[in-house]
Amino acid sequence: MSACARAVAAVALLLWSFAAAAQGYALLSGTAPDFALHGFAGDNVRLSEHRGEVVVLTFWSSRCGPCAAQLDLLSRSFVTYHSAGLSMYGVSVDDDPRRARDFVGAHHVSFQMLTDPQKDVSRLYQVDNLPMTVLIDRGGTVRRVFRDFGPRDEALYLRELRQLLNE
Repeated sequence: MSACARAVAAVALLLWSFAAAAQGYALLSGTAPDFALHGFAGDNVRLSEHRGEVVVLTFWSSRCGPCAAQLDLLSRSFVTYHSAGLSMYGVSVDDDPRRARDFVGAHHVSFQMLTDPQKDVSRLYQVDNLPMTVLIDRGGTVRRVFRDFGPRDEALYLRELRQLLNE
């Protein structure tokens, strides 16, 4: 098998694995549930106020190893694409708000962090793994879900994000 054929096969396998993981996500292709959460900086965020923008929600915890690498990637993509209509929110599922704030401070996150102390929004979005990232299109429809994060996920995430921003 040629190097090109192996690369095509690897990409196909990767896409299939993401599609298989997303199949069980009931919110996929439906309207993103609205919520209001308190931000780390003291302000409240209501999802419905961001219609017309591509919204990325990422659910994370300070105890999640891959969450740090994912927050770094998301922070870079937010800086790059914010002017194109991207809104991004990190939703902490930590029980200890101080630990969550320390974690964010250590990673210099460029987008707004929210706290979900009762886990209501996490349940609403059926968070079953961390980190979990939900991409919502400009019309408020859940278009993609990523239930994990690893080095292989970066290119696919960026491609999906750019596709939504170009729609």
